[in-house]
Amino acid sequence: MQDYQGSDLELKCVNTIRCVSADQPESAQSGHPGAPMGLAPVAYVLWTEIMKFTGKDPHWMNRDRFVLSNGHACALQYTMLHLCGYKLTKNDLQQFRQIGGLTPGHPERFQTEGPLGQGISNAVGLALAESHLAATYNTPEYKVFDNYTFVICGDGCLQEGISSEASSLAGHLGLGKLIVLYDDNNISIDGDTALSFTEDVPARYKAYGWHVQQVTDVETQLDDLRTAIQNAKENIDQPSMIAIKTKIGYGAPNKVGTPGVHGAALGAEELAACKEAMGFPPNEMFFIEEEVQHVFDKAVAKSEAHYEEWMSMYAKYKDEYPDKADEIERRFAKTLPAGIEGALVHFKIGVDKDKATRQLSQDCLNGIAPIMPELIGGSADLTPSNKTDYDGSLDYQKDTPHGRYIRFGVREHAMGAISNGMFAYGGMRPFCATFLTFTQYMMGSIRLAAFSKFGIIYVFTHDSIGLGEDGPTHQPVEQLEGLRSMPNINVYRPADANEMNAAYQVGLASLETPTAICCTRSSVEALYGSSVEKALRGAYVVVDVEEACALILLATGSEVAPCIKAAEQLTGSGIPTRVVSMPCQEVFLAQSEEYKKSVLPGDIPTLAVEAASPNGWHRFSHANVCLNTYGASGPGDKVFEYFGFTPANIGAKGQQLVTYYETHGPVPNLNNHPIFDLTPAGHRH
Repeated sequence: MQDYQGSDLELKCVNTIRCVSADQPESAQSGHPGAPMGLAPVAYVLWTEIMKFTGKDPHWMNRDRFVLSNGHACALQYTMLHLCGYKLTKNDLQQFRQIGGLTPGHPERFQTEGPLGQGISNAVGLALAESHLAATYNTPEYKVFDNYTFVICGDGCLQEGISSEASSLAGHLGLGKLIVLYDDNNISIDGDTALSFTEDVPARYKAYGWHVQQVTDVETQLDDLRTAIQNAKENIDQPSMIAIKTKIGYGAPNKVGTPGVHGAALGAEELAACKEAMGFPPNEMFFIEEEVQHVFDKAVAKSEAHYEEWMSMYAKYKDEYPDKADEIERRFAKTLPAGIEGALVHFKIGVDKDKATRQLSQDCLNGIAPIMPELIGGSADLTPSNKTDYDGSLDYQKDTPHGRYIRFGVREHAMGAISNGMFAYGGMRPFCATFLTFTQYMMGSIRLAAFSKFGIIYVFTHDSIGLGEDGPTHQPVEQLEGLRSMPNINVYRPADANEMNAAYQVGLASLETPTAICCTRSSVEALYGSSVEKALRGAYVVVDVEEACALILLATGSEVAPCIKAAEQLTGSGIPTRVVSMPCQEVFLAQSEEYKKSVLPGDIPTLAVEAASPNGWHRFSHANVCLNTYGASGPGDKVFEYFGFTPANIGAKGQQLVTYYETHGPVPNLNNHPIFDLTPAGHRH
């Protein structure tokens, strides 16, 4: 090792971080020791000298936010949490990557992102949230919100396109309290980054409008890093990137600087040699000397002094501005303001005209935005189409950070990740919007919202082939089932105003489950048999018959109305037909067995009708009128007719279904099968 220009104790602290971080993958015989060993000096400076935090109150609203975007290096974060007073014991470190442990691999719920590029993009949302809340609630005397967002990221994060999207927007918005520390170690899984990544990253970030610095040495001294971070903190007009040259696996005598140290434990011999060279017991795991722990304890005490000072300041703020403080606390408690349900759209029979459900969504936003200051969001450059600009909305821009409408630009994936970051900050209820077909661009972010239990509201318009002339590239087919197949997300496809009201009620109340609200481009007819209360159950009988039901038509969204017309014809021809609207499969499946069987008995011929993929409907129906191909360009009504979504064709298929079972024997009961609980006990909530 090279001569170190700092104190011996400082070097011992840095090396302790290296070794404890390497011990974790060694214990599991799985993991990534290289990046934590190279980044140990950066973590040391951040956690002992720069960041404000407290393990006593981990959710302190003004703490500095730390995002480890290269989440494979999570052993580094676990080491720092252990050293800095959080409830993470040595035993927890020993349980690295074990089922039920507190130290999993790629732990997204820690804002430590496994999928590369997500973390740095989340961080844009974290910084945006701080900026917005500061502009909304701070006063000249009281800085209630005054934190930085620090990110460690690697080459992989910057190769993913999502980080380019998010970084471009961050530069445009001038998020000056966002500081990214780029682990420039020139190593990827395949080998040297020269194989595939030779661009000038600092130049790219300068072009985005970022403040960029470079640090070439953190192995022999830390003063250059300290200076760079201070410079970044002082520039509050631009986000900052500090490109730091590190050596992956620094300290490992034979593997330093090689791909082999990236994604595998060092091995007992290499790890022992590393520890011996650093002056530590070669065969002792998770070794932390008392004087080293004392350094971190002092850092924690200093940070907790900031916390106590802030708490004292906030008490005075609360005395002088009780209404503002009450609102802040309500928002961070995730409690909805009074009057939300009454502010949502309600259909008035004989008064309201038919509308596209995207317009009904806008009516909901118009109703709740004035009384819900935590509602913040926007569209991926589709505002006029998505109908997400509610009345009186003000853009969030560099000069208007108190604005609540975000122009995300054509950046769907970053939009999703930024929304996740805002939700993670606290006090925010983000929504975001695009065409349903373009959810393909943002599925990674949607999945992480579901996984992380973030109650994001998605408004996905142009939800079927009914959008018409833009053609099959814009007409979703498989997207609905793609979303529905994802655990922990509610997918609503409302058919009228009452169902839209229910969709927003569920979305706003679901603090740990994201909600996708899929909306039509064209007008839909009001359903006289609908109600908000019924739609809140996920599916309900919208049209029933007095005599014994011979057929059930089951539909969503714009396909419900033609099913009602088909049912009238069928019933008139001697086939008593019930119509069930199912705006949300997930909510319906959560109802009691008694209720589900009252709506869909299972032994009555049931025809599902949806202008989308048939996958998934087998759970509820015996046959379907769906799409098994892509759409076509043409007027929306003509496209629906071309693919058979008309009352005449639906009626004909319904009659064929009834005839089939009259000829071929009894109707299979869709409910006559066992339902196994496939969730391990430790995963049940």
